[in-house]
Amino acid sequence: MTSIHGHKVLELILSSAPNQSLTELRQLVINNFGTDAIYHTCSESDMDLDSLLAFFVARGKVAGDDGALNVDETKICQHH
Repeated sequence: MTSIHGHKVLELILSSAPNQSLTELRQLVINNFGTDAIYHTCSESDMDLDSLLAFFVARGKVAGDDGALNVDETKICQHH
């Protein structure tokens, strides 16, 4: 199985899901990448979706309350 870079997830959220809850974001990602997808970032690998979303929140890439999460574009590194 191919690992999906976190940038693709952030781009998906930016393009189609501003101001959604964590539950809605999870469903959006699952609908696009499947329930068994694995993810990686520039510094982490072999993450499930919950781990990836927690990584984004911990680093301020996704912020807000559970009712309205947004991607902070200034915190997205510009390489893949």
